[in-house]
Amino acid sequence: MKIQIINGPNLNLLGRREPEKYGNISFEDYLGSLHKLFPGIRIEYFQSNVEGEIINKIHEIGFDFDGIILNSGGYTHTSVSIADAVSAVSAPVIEVHITNISAREGFRHNSIVGRYCTGSIIGLGLFGYKLAIEALIELLKNSKQGK
Repeated sequence: MKIQIINGPNLNLLGRREPEKYGNISFEDYLGSLHKLFPGIRIEYFQSNVEGEIINKIHEIGFDFDGIILNSGGYTHTSVSIADAVSAVSAPVIEVHITNISAREGFRHNSIVGRYCTGSIIGLGLFGYKLAIEALIELLKNSKQGK
Protein backbone atom coordinates (compact mmCIF):
# COMPACT_ATOMS: atom_id res chain seq x y z
CA MET A 1 0.00 0.00 0.00
CA LYS A 2 1.28 3.46 -0.95
CA ILE A 3 0.06 6.59 0.83
CA GLN A 4 1.13 10.15 0.02
CA ILE A 5 0.90 12.81 2.71
CA ILE A 6 0.71 16.32 1.30
CA ASN A 7 1.01 19.32 3.60
CA GLY A 8 0.40 22.84 2.41
CA PRO A 9 1.54 26.30 3.39
CA ASN A 10 3.24 27.01 6.68
CA LEU A 11 3.15 23.38 7.79
CA ASN A 12 6.92 23.27 7.29
CA LEU A 13 7.01 25.33 10.50
CA LEU A 14 5.33 22.70 12.69
CA GLY A 15 7.11 22.46 16.01
CA ARG A 16 8.06 26.14 15.87
CA ARG A 17 4.90 27.93 14.71
CA GLU A 18 2.29 28.67 17.38
CA PRO A 19 3.00 25.58 19.48
CA GLU A 20 -0.12 26.25 21.56
CA LYS A 21 -2.19 25.50 18.43
CA TYR A 22 0.03 23.13 16.46
CA GLY A 23 2.20 21.43 19.09
CA ASN A 24 5.96 21.38 19.44
CA ILE A 25 6.82 18.42 17.20
CA SER A 26 8.06 18.90 13.65
CA PHE A 27 6.21 16.95 11.00
CA GLU A 28 9.40 15.16 10.02
CA ASP A 29 9.75 13.87 13.60
CA TYR A 30 6.10 12.80 13.65
CA LEU A 31 6.52 11.12 10.26
CA GLY A 32 9.15 8.85 11.79
CA SER A 33 6.60 7.62 14.31
CA LEU A 34 4.10 6.93 11.49
CA HIS A 35 6.72 4.84 9.68
CA LYS A 36 7.23 2.81 12.87
CA LEU A 37 3.48 2.38 13.44
CA PHE A 38 2.82 1.26 9.84
CA PRO A 39 5.96 -0.62 8.73
CA GLY A 40 4.23 -2.44 5.88
CA ILE A 41 2.94 0.73 4.27
CA ARG A 42 4.95 3.00 2.00
CA ILE A 43 4.28 6.49 3.35
CA GLU A 44 5.71 9.35 1.35
CA TYR A 45 5.72 12.99 2.41
CA PHE A 46 5.55 16.21 0.44
CA GLN A 47 5.19 19.77 1.69
CA SER A 48 4.93 22.98 -0.27
CA ASN A 49 3.94 26.56 0.35
CA VAL A 50 3.11 26.88 -3.37
CA GLU A 51 -0.39 26.08 -4.63
CA GLY A 52 0.73 24.89 -8.07
CA GLU A 53 3.27 22.48 -6.59
CA ILE A 54 0.54 20.90 -4.45
CA ILE A 55 -1.67 20.53 -7.52
CA ASN A 56 1.20 19.00 -9.50
CA LYS A 57 1.88 16.48 -6.72
CA ILE A 58 -1.81 15.46 -6.58
CA HIS A 59 -1.78 14.96 -10.37
CA GLU A 60 1.53 13.06 -10.23
CA ILE A 61 0.45 10.44 -7.67
CA GLY A 62 -3.35 10.58 -7.77
CA PHE A 63 -3.76 7.60 -10.09
CA ASP A 64 -0.90 5.43 -8.79
CA PHE A 65 -1.10 5.68 -5.00
CA ASP A 66 -3.68 3.92 -2.85
CA GLY A 67 -4.54 7.09 -0.98
CA ILE A 68 -3.68 10.68 -0.24
CA ILE A 69 -3.75 12.49 3.08
CA LEU A 70 -4.06 16.21 2.40
CA ASN A 71 -3.67 19.13 4.75
CA SER A 72 -3.91 22.02 2.34
CA GLY A 73 -3.50 24.59 5.13
CA GLY A 74 -4.87 28.01 4.26
CA TYR A 75 -5.58 26.87 0.69
CA THR A 76 -8.40 24.78 2.17
CA HIS A 77 -10.59 27.86 2.24
CA THR A 78 -9.53 29.49 -1.01
CA SER A 79 -8.26 27.06 -3.63
CA VAL A 80 -10.76 25.98 -6.23
CA SER A 81 -7.75 24.63 -8.16
CA ILE A 82 -6.65 22.23 -5.40
CA ALA A 83 -10.29 21.14 -5.02
CA ASP A 84 -10.43 20.49 -8.77
CA ALA A 85 -7.22 18.45 -8.58
CA VAL A 86 -8.65 16.32 -5.76
CA SER A 87 -11.85 15.72 -7.72
CA ALA A 88 -9.88 14.76 -10.84
CA VAL A 89 -7.86 11.87 -9.39
CA SER A 90 -8.94 8.33 -8.57
CA ALA A 91 -7.09 7.89 -5.27
CA PRO A 92 -9.23 8.52 -2.18
CA VAL A 93 -8.23 11.70 -0.38
CA ILE A 94 -8.60 12.21 3.36
CA GLU A 95 -8.52 15.84 4.44
CA VAL A 96 -6.68 16.46 7.73
CA HIS A 97 -6.49 19.62 9.81
CA ILE A 98 -4.49 19.81 13.00
CA THR A 99 -6.75 22.44 14.53
CA ASN A 100 -10.53 22.54 14.59
CA ILE A 101 -11.21 24.86 11.66
CA SER A 102 -14.84 25.24 12.79
CA ALA A 103 -13.68 26.76 16.07
CA ARG A 104 -11.39 29.30 14.42
CA GLU A 105 -11.98 32.52 12.48
CA GLY A 106 -15.13 32.55 10.37
CA PHE A 107 -13.30 32.48 7.05
CA ARG A 108 -11.74 29.13 8.06
CA HIS A 109 -15.08 27.39 8.61
CA ASN A 110 -15.60 26.53 4.94
CA SER A 111 -13.45 23.88 3.27
CA ILE A 112 -13.60 24.17 -0.50
CA VAL A 113 -11.23 21.21 -0.81
CA GLY A 114 -13.10 19.00 1.67
CA ARG A 115 -16.15 18.75 -0.55
CA TYR A 116 -14.19 16.51 -2.89
CA CYS A 117 -12.46 14.40 -0.25
CA THR A 118 -13.56 10.96 0.87
CA GLY A 119 -13.56 12.20 4.47
CA SER A 120 -12.15 14.77 6.86
CA ILE A 121 -10.38 14.54 10.21
CA ILE A 122 -10.32 17.88 11.95
CA GLY A 123 -9.03 19.18 15.26
CA LEU A 124 -7.20 16.16 16.66
CA GLY A 125 -3.67 17.46 16.26
CA LEU A 126 -1.06 15.32 14.56
CA PHE A 127 -3.02 12.25 15.69
CA GLY A 128 -5.35 13.01 12.76
CA TYR A 129 -2.71 11.76 10.32
CA LYS A 130 -2.58 8.38 12.07
CA LEU A 131 -6.37 8.17 11.94
CA ALA A 132 -6.31 9.06 8.25
CA ILE A 133 -3.90 6.21 7.51
CA GLU A 134 -6.13 3.82 9.44
CA ALA A 135 -9.15 5.08 7.48
CA LEU A 136 -7.37 4.53 4.16
CA ILE A 137 -6.38 1.00 5.22
CA GLU A 138 -10.00 0.23 6.05
CA LEU A 139 -11.32 1.81 2.85
CA LEU A 140 -8.91 -0.23 0.74
CA LYS A 141 -9.71 -3.42 2.61
CA ASN A 142 -13.45 -2.84 2.13
CA SER A 143 -13.09 -2.00 -1.56
CA LYS A 144 -11.16 -5.23 -2.15
CA GLN A 145 -13.90 -7.17 -0.38
CA GLY A 146 -16.53 -5.48 -2.52
CA LYS A 147 -18.19 -3.63 0.36
